Amino acid sequence: MAGRKRHLLVDTLGLIGALLVSPGDVQDRDAAKPLLEKVKGTLPRLVVIWADGASTAVVAWVQATCGWLMQTILRPLDAKGWVLLPKRWIVERTFAWLGRYRRLSKDYEANPSSSEAWIFIAMIHRMARKMVPA
Repeated sequence: MAGRKRHLLVDTLGLIGALLVSPGDVQDRDAAKPLLEKVKGTLPRLVVIWADGASTAVVAWVQATCGWLMQTILRPLDAKGWVLLPKRWIVERTFAWLGRYRRLSKDYEANPSSSEAWIFIAMIHRMARKMVPA
């Protein structure tokens, strides 16, 4: 079983807007186009997308094709060690939430569609738990 990568588009709360599971050798910049094409025309309030530095190659494509502004969050050149990057922690938090589910902690699924389904099930569970007061 080959490794898989999860590509997410999340809102500022960390909730999934779009999801793409690809083979492990697909770079983030190559997965950005199919991921964003999934939601093109379906998210009317989407104006700005924050992305990491690997997505700089698709900034012009996002503006021309989807009409959204894509801002890349780059690591400071003079930084040493770990640095908190603004807005980047939002998607990392979502990955951490998903990693707490046993079925998603490792790449158990052979089919990308099955992997996507389990991610959506985990997100539905998380959202339902937040609706119930402690």
